[in-house]
Amino acid sequence: MPLKDLHTFKDHIYDKIRDVEGKLIIKEYPTKSASPQVIKNHLERLRQRNFDVGMVIVDYGDILRPSIIRKEKRHELETIYEDLRALAYEFNCPIWTASQTNRSGLEKAVITMDAISEAFNKCFVADFIFTISRSVEDKGTNTGRIFVAKNRNGPDGLVFPINMDTSNVSLKVLRQLDESASEVIVKSAKDQKKLLQEKYKKFVTGAK
Repeated sequence: MPLKDLHTFKDHIYDKIRDVEGKLIIKEYPTKSASPQVIKNHLERLRQRNFDVGMVIVDYGDILRPSIIRKEKRHELETIYEDLRALAYEFNCPIWTASQTNRSGLEKAVITMDAISEAFNKCFVADFIFTISRSVEDKGTNTGRIFVAKNRNGPDGLVFPINMDTSNVSLKVLRQLDESASEVIVKSAKDQKKLLQEKYKKFVTGAK
């Protein structure tokens, strides 16, 4: 169902989803007004009402208000993601959020972790990271690629072609790329490893 038609066909849509198990609660805050602590307070109230929190989706982490104001934005973002990770542990549920790529990732066939904008330290906090890349041609054909950039409990470095239609938020993973089509990814993964090592050294020493 196209997004532009949701309001027109809301009764029809409700008939389709009324038997889906579970509950969805949407809580909206003005940009930069909610911190991870505000989200925690909301989850606490839900738990007091015997609401079992199975998953939290934050749209999106980069525009939350940090619990501690720091001089540099990258340090504030690191604090935000550490607080979200702590929430996931406390409520024993996954927390998903999105982040944007930096300018270097706009034209990449596959977006690796070095292209995540602002605070690379977010990558150290996350347990699982996947990226979606779409060229101008992909947008015309509703195609793209998913890259598993980090997976703490499983394989990473995997690339999957996808069909993606933003008009109705439809995303379908097709299959893993064959060996011949993923040669460029091997080089990309090696480059990413080198960049990770360099950025980790700077992270440990506190250098910019």
